[in-house]
Amino acid sequence: MSHEPTTPPQRTEPRPFPLEPTPIHVPDDVLTDLRQRLALTRWPVDAGNEDGYYGVKRPLLQELVDYWRTGYDWRKAEAAINAYEHYQVQVEGVPVHFMRKPGVGPDPVPLILTHGWPWTFWHWSKVIDPLADPGAYGGDPADAFDVIVPSFPGFGFSTPLPDNPDMNFWKVADLWHTLMTQTLGHTKYAAAGCDVGALVTGQLGHKYADELYAIHIGSGQKLTLFNGDRAWDLSGGRPIPDGLPSDVRAQLLAFERRFAVHLAAHVMAPSTLSYGLSDSPAGMLAWILERWMSWSDNGGDIETVFTKDDLLTHAMIFWVNNAIGTSIRTYANNNRYPWTPSHDRQPAVEAPTGITFVAYENPPGVTTAQRVQSFVDGDRGPWYNHVNLNVHDHGGHFIPWEIPDEWVNDLRHTFRTRR
Repeated sequence: MSHEPTTPPQRTEPRPFPLEPTPIHVPDDVLTDLRQRLALTRWPVDAGNEDGYYGVKRPLLQELVDYWRTGYDWRKAEAAINAYEHYQVQVEGVPVHFMRKPGVGPDPVPLILTHGWPWTFWHWSKVIDPLADPGAYGGDPADAFDVIVPSFPGFGFSTPLPDNPDMNFWKVADLWHTLMTQTLGHTKYAAAGCDVGALVTGQLGHKYADELYAIHIGSGQKLTLFNGDRAWDLSGGRPIPDGLPSDVRAQLLAFERRFAVHLAAHVMAPSTLSYGLSDSPAGMLAWILERWMSWSDNGGDIETVFTKDDLLTHAMIFWVNNAIGTSIRTYANNNRYPWTPSHDRQPAVEAPTGITFVAYENPPGVTTAQRVQSFVDGDRGPWYNHVNLNVHDHGGHFIPWEIPDEWVNDLRHTFRTRR
């Protein structure tokens, strides 16, 4: 599917919207303070880390920080962001920012897209146009969505959080349902998400299935993912089994190395970590850069997925809102205030569910050809009323950013007969 607009088929005027947009604008003094902090960065000794064994390599980070200070243009990025409508609302006392692209088609379906960590709302920017206006991108206008892309509470411009430090994924689902049905007045809507946003979307499909057309998610975790005493430990405290084939053992170790460090820190001590990350833009960038590097399918070159400007635009959305602390605390809250079911029916997520898998995140020992069947037969499959399962041999954790065409096609297929 090409991203070059073509002459669209017949269009309809977008529906009236009940809110007035508020463009994004970061004050000049915030940008001045950032440049000063970047200039005063105190660099640690990083001897022996040429292979990245100890984490992000200093030369890589230092080059990016220097560009952030002297070459990166936030106002240019801000203008691109403001090409879309932006809104700031209060939902049950919580500040919620969302970006919107009105649907263009005979009957656009309202669709809410939820990101995770270290994502921002801007990670959806490659799919919002073809989802809203498929006719302009070689698609069928009947597939149009009215696209709503919020910043997760405590992330980006959905800040600062009020005195409710218990925000977690299933409470966000309640906020999203209120936003879509009360604030925006939809009687029924669609939902999609990735990372923790997939858990929010799954909770919507669990608690509010009758008011959803369907859901579409990346991967398909159990909603109890963060429950339990060892939610920070992917192994649950179990040792690596003896006798594994060497390649499977290597995959398992690589999988745990990719995810374990941030899970442990975010679940067990997010406030301690946030003091440093909130004070030092270089420190914050290092922490989230490692995730972008290790979670994306980049073949060892992060700039094949995220340019320097891309990386810094996402980092800015965290930095200018002092959002890093409240964003990482979400993990601890998912554990401290564990998910509890709203009903005992099976499957727990009753809404029709489409799922996009990527080979880069295949479980250890599972091939791409086996991925869908492995999910269906495993302990996660029975959680969902799955109706459209897809796996792609390229693309990493940031699916709508890395393989936007595939994501759009998968999502359209999930909803095409369920509007």
